Amino acid sequence: MVITESNFKAEVEDSDKPVLVDFWASWCGPCKMLAPVVEQIEKEHPEIKVGKVNIDEEMGLAQKFMVVSIPTLILFKNGKPEITSVGYQGKEALEEVFKLK
Repeated sequence: MVITESNFKAEVEDSDKPVLVDFWASWCGPCKMLAPVVEQIEKEHPEIKVGKVNIDEEMGLAQKFMVVSIPTLILFKNGKPEITSVGYQGKEALEEVFKLK
């Protein structure tokens, strides 16, 4: 799911499930490496929603959540950022960081 400033409230803040948001850019090599890992997490963890924010198109969201390096993953619970991971990590490491096991 693509997350923008216009749908952020509906998709993230008002979500009844935790939302894992991937802040990325098309020119970012580590972001491209992380994309299939995030897709796998989405498939294996129906208890969370997963969305992507293209920081080049949604600079306001990147600034709001102080994203200075990409890829950055933020897990939102009850509409608030709870856990952040910066840089590439494998699936098992991310599942541990975001307490998905």
